[in-house]
Amino acid sequence: MKVSVVVCTYSPAMLNHFIECIESLISQNYENTEIICIVDGNRGYYDKIKNKYGEFFRENNIKLFLNEKNLGLLLSRNRGVELAEGDVVAFIDDDAVADEKWIEELVKMYRNGAIAAGGKLVPLWVAKKPRWFPEEFYWMIGATHLGFPDTVTEVRNTFGSNISFRRDVFLELGGFNPEMGGIKGRRMLQGGETELCERMRKKYGRGVMYNPNAIVYHKIFEGRTKLGFLARRAFWQGYSKAVMERVAGKIGEEKSFLGYLVRGRVAARLKGMARGNLEDGLKLVAMLFFTGVVGLGYLWGKVAGR
Repeated sequence: MKVSVVVCTYSPAMLNHFIECIESLISQNYENTEIICIVDGNRGYYDKIKNKYGEFFRENNIKLFLNEKNLGLLLSRNRGVELAEGDVVAFIDDDAVADEKWIEELVKMYRNGAIAAGGKLVPLWVAKKPRWFPEEFYWMIGATHLGFPDTVTEVRNTFGSNISFRRDVFLELGGFNPEMGGIKGRRMLQGGETELCERMRKKYGRGVMYNPNAIVYHKIFEGRTKLGFLARRAFWQGYSKAVMERVAGKIGEEKSFLGYLVRGRVAARLKGMARGNLEDGLKLVAMLFFTGVVGLGYLWGKVAGR
């Protein structure tokens, strides 16, 4: 079984992180792979990669392509799949590092009949982790959150930096919908993999097989730990869920997660506060704040949709 890994990159500021990501892919235990890199419409960056790392790419049979114009992440991923030769296509971002067993653990799911598979995204704190930031909301920084399954099981979707599909299934579905991701004016829509996996579940009646041993480490830079960034992200997450509900018709997992927060995690944080744990108090306030902001974004998305 051949696995094609697609990595998209755009900003020259990410060059060292991009190369570190590539190095983690060529160090995988699983050998039958190809690495496809898409530079999204930045010729100067593309030339810099070729000039500085061209020999490294050739020695490791890494394929490098340039979009003639900026297409955005989702369309760049779609192009990567079209260029791929593998039976399976996997996605990882240029700010992430794969565990050496990542592909091997994903392949185990396909050998057991999966049509899509993903794994755990572990935060790699480049900046200092905020004491007040709740683990229940790690999804806001692109990491697997508290409350996500901790065993091999089927889920609707995993995160875009640790998800894979049988290539024929991905192509049959038409790939990612570019309307579900990226910055459009002041909008910061999120949820390309969520919408695709909902379509997959409708067509095939199956979701993504989640393997927590298929690990990718996602770098969390300082900008992503700022309250302003997180509040904006929470708002547009809510807005995106309203768009998702309109496009795909379901947001059942989100409603279940809200129930998990209200019925379980609020009480757990309150108990921690009663035992004198200051961090639990800070995290409870943050949980309530972010839940409210997500709700505002969702309501705004519902109104805008009308």
